[in-house]
Amino acid sequence: MSASKQGDKVARTAERKRLRNRLVRRSVKTCIVKARSSADAGEESAKQKAMLAISNIDKAVSKGIVHRNKGARLKSGLMKKLNKK
Repeated sequence: MSASKQGDKVARTAERKRLRNRLVRRSVKTCIVKARSSADAGEESAKQKAMLAISNIDKAVSKGIVHRNKGARLKSGLMKKLNKK
């Protein structure tokens, strides 16, 4: 509990943002895992799953949830795995 009303409001908004950011980060990770496992298995849908993961990464980067260098690193690793097969 803060000493001021403004401090309480900042804490509430920070909590909402934290939960929203956590949701986005988790969905990005899920898409990446699905794309990687699909690429390892050599499935036909691997490219579509990779494009979906890249789209989600780009959205998270544009919202500032993921740093742009980390986004680039994730996309690069994903494409390396996809092109290896």
